[in-house]
Amino acid sequence: MENLSGTFAHKPQLKVSAKAKTFVLDTNVLLHDPQSIFKFEDNNLAIPVEVLEELDAIKTEQSTERGRNARRVHRILSELLPDSRSMHEGVKLENGGTLSVIINPYMADPALHDSPLMLKLRAVLSDFNKKDNRIIAAALFVQESYPPPTILVTKDVNVALKARAVGLEAQDYLNDKVPEPVDEDAYREIPVTIYEIQRFCSEGEFDLGTEGSRDLYLNEYVLLRSEEGKTMPARYYGNGIVKRLRIPDSIKAPGGISIRSRNLEQQFFMDALLDDSVSLVTCFGKAGTGKTLLSIGCALHQTHDDRSLYDGVSISRPVMALGKDIGFLPGTMEEKMKPWLQPYFDALEVLIPSKPVKEPQFASKKVSKKQKKKQPSALELSRQETVSAPTGGGGHGNGNGGPAPMKPYERLIKSGLVEVEALCFIRGRSIARRFFILDEAQQLTPHEVKTVITRISEGSKIVLIGDPAQIDNPYVDSRSNGLVYCHNRMKGHALSAHVKLTKGERSRLAELAADLL
Repeated sequence: MENLSGTFAHKPQLKVSAKAKTFVLDTNVLLHDPQSIFKFEDNNLAIPVEVLEELDAIKTEQSTERGRNARRVHRILSELLPDSRSMHEGVKLENGGTLSVIINPYMADPALHDSPLMLKLRAVLSDFNKKDNRIIAAALFVQESYPPPTILVTKDVNVALKARAVGLEAQDYLNDKVPEPVDEDAYREIPVTIYEIQRFCSEGEFDLGTEGSRDLYLNEYVLLRSEEGKTMPARYYGNGIVKRLRIPDSIKAPGGISIRSRNLEQQFFMDALLDDSVSLVTCFGKAGTGKTLLSIGCALHQTHDDRSLYDGVSISRPVMALGKDIGFLPGTMEEKMKPWLQPYFDALEVLIPSKPVKEPQFASKKVSKKQKKKQPSALELSRQETVSAPTGGGGHGNGNGGPAPMKPYERLIKSGLVEVEALCFIRGRSIARRFFILDEAQQLTPHEVKTVITRISEGSKIVLIGDPAQIDNPYVDSRSNGLVYCHNRMKGHALSAHVKLTKGERSRLAELAADLL
């Protein structure tokens, strides 16, 4: 090291002890959680200078979470490392560890290009113009130069594999990962006698006692089961008390058809969606289990008149494409978001069909005479408006020179009852008296989910739905995505409830494909 320039004259003062480790942070870890710098306890943190270069290229992204996080990391590092000496020698953090920036001399000094370390690297990593390879090289330099065990922390699986190929230990960032999931496919069953079930049915609640409710968390959905095989669904309200579900026989969107639950899990979901005291609902469910249809149906059911708690329904989902992206989309925000929200438009078409149907999916077959003789519905009124609407320019033609007929659910969007939200513009908003549905929440990071939930004001409700098994975001997985993280952290609080849907109701083919493919 004597022949190196003054740039490398100051070696990092790493903490050496039997327990101390040196963690080399990849760029994606800092972008995922800018506060990760303070979450490695009393260990050493080393940031390769190549990471600073990557952050510098990302910080100009004005409307993205990555750009905001890159700027936050720059502000944090500028406060912790105010001068050149502190960057190279390192500084002590409040948690007892150290932080330093690493410049790999094997990359900077031509005289060291043929060193054993570089020859070892070239055998696996041939292209050092790639930042990922240079970050791995910096981590390997730290491992061979300093006593504590060195671990590269990255959220990029390929980087971790290449690091292990050159003899370097690599780990994922685990701070915001939930514990290994327990099998929650079946709801917990509580043994009771047949007489206790009868009393529960007549009184609407039952006291399990301290022993019977020891492991239950608040608002958990359970099954009361007798030895005779009789079961009753219930919800735990705390203090040993379980109560019956409070759901109507069917729900109905304004001007639409009635729908009802088709299995026990959907009853649990409807109970959580229709309970005003629950402000946050998380729902895991594979494709075809009814997440989307039930959430929008229950939302519209609670916003159909002046006495409702909510002024309308807000719908959003992350813009995460499956397969190759088709590029930029033209038009207004509603037009840009329409392809991403098409599942909800499909659900609205089912709930408020343009044409009368006899047996729509999830429709209630019981129609009383009183319902048949009632006043014209919003759907009928919308049809009358469509028929009497003047023809003329604008819109898509219907073949006769006039505008295309407006679908019944499109009136809800036009009136503002149903609102399309873009997550990229939600920061700084305060969402009051809205029923907010966030679909595909498993694609978001924990920080992004926190940003959305903290926008919810008093009188609003937010529902997070998704399938943790279907993730396209390369920086989250089944244990670190925002949906699973939110459920794990909010579980047991009076304002939150959780449901898992496992039984498909879309079709036998969809159910078979979801299980086998």
